[in-house]
Amino acid sequence: MTQIRDVMSRDFKWVPPETTLRDAARTMRDNDIGFLPVGEKDRMVGIITDRDITVRAVAEGFHPQSDTVRSVMTPSPFYCYEDQNVAEICDNMSFIKVRRLPVVSRDKRLVGVVSLGDLAQVCQKAQAGDALRQITNHGQAKVEDKVGRAKAA
Repeated sequence: MTQIRDVMSRDFKWVPPETTLRDAARTMRDNDIGFLPVGEKDRMVGIITDRDITVRAVAEGFHPQSDTVRSVMTPSPFYCYEDQNVAEICDNMSFIKVRRLPVVSRDKRLVGVVSLGDLAQVCQKAQAGDALRQITNHGQAKVEDKVGRAKAA
């Protein structure tokens, strides 16, 4: 069975929590991405998205040149393990309604990022389509112990 390590992107960017919102936004712009894992002391402590910067930070009046990623990042994000199977993660992503997940090793070191697009290339078409429908459905998902959550270091 195909594992996440076989489809994830190992070529990913990350930022430390002290990065300014402006620098994080520039990293996203320059790399054409909308998602950055946030790492501290060799551990993932959060994620920040383009939406966090444009909606959360702007709505709260944060200043892009002085406020940091830590101020608007999502702490304790969902993640998956590199040795989990693709079908399981496709189901999990639809359950928790996310399009991307950080990928960690069993010792919780960040090793990659997997997107719904990565999974769509190897999942059955019906499963990938179901995942996208579930993710874009605006109803609340009840999150159980189906996926991991990062803990602050």
